[in-house]
Amino acid sequence: MTQPNTARIAELNDVLRTTFLTGRVLMTAGIRALPDDLQSRIVEAVQTFQEFTPDNDPHGEHDFGAVTIEGEKVFWKIDYYAPDMMHGSEDPSDPKQTRRVLTIMLAGEY
Repeated sequence: MTQPNTARIAELNDVLRTTFLTGRVLMTAGIRALPDDLQSRIVEAVQTFQEFTPDNDPHGEHDFGAVTIEGEKVFWKIDYYAPDMMHGSEDPSDPKQTRRVLTIMLAGEY
């Protein structure tokens, strides 16, 4: 396994999280069951999240966050897969070897 380039991984994760354009975005059943306007506010909170700290981002990859919107605690998480989507990516800093999946879920679904 190649030594990851943490800054590059964080950059790629931020692009997916802020644009939803460079990977897959999944919302769990719990998120989908919420009213549309609340879902919209949750998406906006995920896309604008910037509160990365050593406590919530110990590896510096910007791959996880938590927000609370209207009393709903929401987690988001980015996972790295090989192009076949069957295995983990060997090098998450290389977009040619990595498919990113952003999952947005209620904390209770984690």
